[in-house]
Amino acid sequence: MTLYEHIREGFHKNIRQYTMVMALVLIWVALTLFTDGVFLSPRNISNLFLQTVTVGIVACGMTLIIVTGNIDLSVGAVAGFAGAVAAVLQVNYGWGTVPSVLAALAAGLLIGAWHGFWVAYRKVPAFIVTLASMLAFRGAILGVTGGATISPLRDSFKAIGTNYVSPFFSGLIAALCVLGFVAVQLRMRKRRMAYGFPVLPLSAETLKLSVQAVVLAAAFSIMIFNQGIPYAVLLLLALALAFGFMAQRTVFGRRLYAIGGNAEAAKLSGINIDRTLMKMFMLSGVITAVAGTVMTARLNAATTSAGVNMELDAIAACVIGGTSLMGGEGTIVGALIGALIMSSLDNGMSLMNLDITYQYVVKGLILLIAVWVDISTRRK
Repeated sequence: MTLYEHIREGFHKNIRQYTMVMALVLIWVALTLFTDGVFLSPRNISNLFLQTVTVGIVACGMTLIIVTGNIDLSVGAVAGFAGAVAAVLQVNYGWGTVPSVLAALAAGLLIGAWHGFWVAYRKVPAFIVTLASMLAFRGAILGVTGGATISPLRDSFKAIGTNYVSPFFSGLIAALCVLGFVAVQLRMRKRRMAYGFPVLPLSAETLKLSVQAVVLAAAFSIMIFNQGIPYAVLLLLALALAFGFMAQRTVFGRRLYAIGGNAEAAKLSGINIDRTLMKMFMLSGVITAVAGTVMTARLNAATTSAGVNMELDAIAACVIGGTSLMGGEGTIVGALIGALIMSSLDNGMSLMNLDITYQYVVKGLILLIAVWVDISTRRK
């Protein structure tokens, strides 16, 4: 089989993944043309990566929830509430950065446990439970903040969402990430060969790895030439690696996919579905609180409207990234690409000074098309 035939076969096997990457490229090209090149400037792309962090973090947790066949409509309100808790403790009670962040994470953990209790042990549909929480915690934000904007926050807290690693150390981090990525891919190839699984020819594998490494290096270079890698971006990458490993390489992660693929079969195979769902919602609550902390730090304030419509962006990011609403299928990397697509649309349409009315229409249509593509692909 020739190199071209291997590439074509690989494309057909992973058509959904390649489709979303091509969609991202096309969106970037179109927005670059519509903004006279401003969109693709290093400063704007670096800001775009920073804008993607909050939705990307939430999308990591949302992917695991959707994989099990559930959904969480409360992530925007919960993120806003967690951020409000951290801000109020700092401004009104004089708490330090670390205690206030830990309090926000504890709030997220308790909220996740609340969701898990009703979904797993009381068998109330996640849609209803999280819809109720969305309304309840919107009110809780008003109660905690008193309906006012809480600011300013401590400099050490703001650093989470606004500070950058120096260009020199950013370069070292970028080099380690690229080399680590290549080493992991080669190790996976070696293990597949050892167990007799099919692998790409060395020439095709080299070409694939080279392209991926160049794209990864280019993304890091853009941030380095601007001001450096933002702390928030490093946090997102660390969480994505941790959640990706957990989803693909741990017993807990595989159980989530099994539940989403066929809950009855998972139960018969010995999986404790109730306990697994409980853990999943608690984990999702914590990571949503992390997103709320980053969002509040970036804004340097807790506002009553924080996190509005975040749940829609997160769900859209997951679906665009290949997570099936029917459950059992989805990846963290795909969710991050989906989050980048959603943030690119927000960023580009803002640069074009497009009316907010049309921005909502465009994002709604993209979500509808993504779900339609998902359903059509599953049927085939």
